[in-house]
Amino acid sequence: MTQRGERGGAIRTAVGAAALLAGVIALVTGAAAAVLAVVFARKVVTPPTRREQDLRILGVDAAAGEITLAANEEARMRGRYGLWFEHDSGHARLGDVLEERDGRVRRALVSTDFGRPERATRGRINAAFHLGPWELDAPYEDVVVETPLGPAPAWRIPAEPPSDRWVVQVHGRGAKRHEGLRAVEAIRAAGWDSLLISYRNDGEAPESTDRRYGLGGTEWADVVAAVHFALEHGAREIVLMGWSMGGMISLQAVLRSAEVREHLLGVVLESPAIDWVDILRFQGGALGLPRGLGDVVARVLGAPYGGGLTGLAAPISLEELDPVARASELSVPILLMHSVDDGFVPIDGSRRLAAARPDLVRFEEFTGARHTKLWNHDPERWNGLITGWLAARTADDQDGAAVEIVG
Repeated sequence: MTQRGERGGAIRTAVGAAALLAGVIALVTGAAAAVLAVVFARKVVTPPTRREQDLRILGVDAAAGEITLAANEEARMRGRYGLWFEHDSGHARLGDVLEERDGRVRRALVSTDFGRPERATRGRINAAFHLGPWELDAPYEDVVVETPLGPAPAWRIPAEPPSDRWVVQVHGRGAKRHEGLRAVEAIRAAGWDSLLISYRNDGEAPESTDRRYGLGGTEWADVVAAVHFALEHGAREIVLMGWSMGGMISLQAVLRSAEVREHLLGVVLESPAIDWVDILRFQGGALGLPRGLGDVVARVLGAPYGGGLTGLAAPISLEELDPVARASELSVPILLMHSVDDGFVPIDGSRRLAAARPDLVRFEEFTGARHTKLWNHDPERWNGLITGWLAARTADDQDGAAVEIVG
C-alpha cells in the first residue's frame, strides 16, 4: 500500500471510530435514561418496606418537653405530628414549633409512646397522629371485609347513636388505615359512622399475585367490597373519603361500580392523586431527573412489555385512570381539599377537576399544609369543613326524601 493509501485508510479508520464512539455515547445516554425510567416506574408501583429517616434529631429535653430538630421543610411545619425514630422502633408525638433559629427548630415534645428519642439521631415525621382507634374517645370494632383477594382488616367506628350513613375511608400510597383516624372526630360530630379499610398490597390486606400497586386501577375493587360490607351491616347511604392515592382509588370505584353509585351521597378528597402523569413529571423534577422522564415512565407503566420491567401483572394505562377526562360521569357532591405547597402531589390536578365540575366540587385550598397534613396544620378549619359538608349531605338527603314523599 502506498503512503497516501495508508493515510487515507487511517483517516477512514479514525472517522469510523469517531462515529462508533458517537453511537456508543448516544446509546449509553439513551440506555441511562431508559434505566432511570424503569427504576422510577418500578418504585412507583412497589409498596415501600422501609421509610427514609430524613429528619436529624439534634437534642431532646424530656424535662422541658422539647425536642430540637435540624431545620428543613418537614421540621418547621406547624401543627401536631407523629415522630418515628430508630428505624421505626420508637414513636413520639410532636406539638407545634416553639422557635426556629440558627438552622434549628425547637418543637414541643407532647409524649413518647415507646423508644428513647434522646438516643436517636434521625427520624421521620408522620401525619398520622394516632396509633390506633383506642386513642379516640369513641367505641370501635375490629371487622373484616371480604375482598376479591380475601379477608381484609378494617375498623368500624360508629357515631353516637350509630347511623345508617357511613363514611368509607381509603388511605393513601405507603400508608395504612391509621391515616384516616384524624377524620373520625369530625365525621362522628356530623352523625356518621366510619369504616377505615385496608386494601391489597398495603401491608395489612391480602397481596395480589404481582404484589404491586395498580395506582387505583385494581384497588377500587376492594373499595366496592367495603361498600358492600357497609350495606350488609346497616348502612343505607355512603360517602367515600380518599387520601392521596386513596382519592384516585375512590374515584375509580365511583366511575366503575354501579353498586357504589347507587348508594353514594358524595366524595371527600384529601390531597388526592388526580393526574398520575402530572405527578410523575413533578416528582421527577423534584428528584432532579431529566425533563420529560415522567412521560417515559408513564409509557413504561402502560406498555405491554412493562410487566417484565416493573413486576406488574398487567399494564396500567394512566390515561384511562384520569377522572378529569370522565368528569361528566360524576353526579354527586365532592369536597376537595389540597395544599398549594403539597410537595408530593401537585395541586394542578385538583384544580382541573374542580374547574371541570364547579357544579359539584367544593374546592378548598390550604397554604403551608403540605401533603395529607391539612388536619395537622389547621385542625379547626379542616374539621369544620368535614362536619359541615357531611351535615349538608344529610340535609340534602332528607329534603330529597321529603320531596319524594310529597310527590
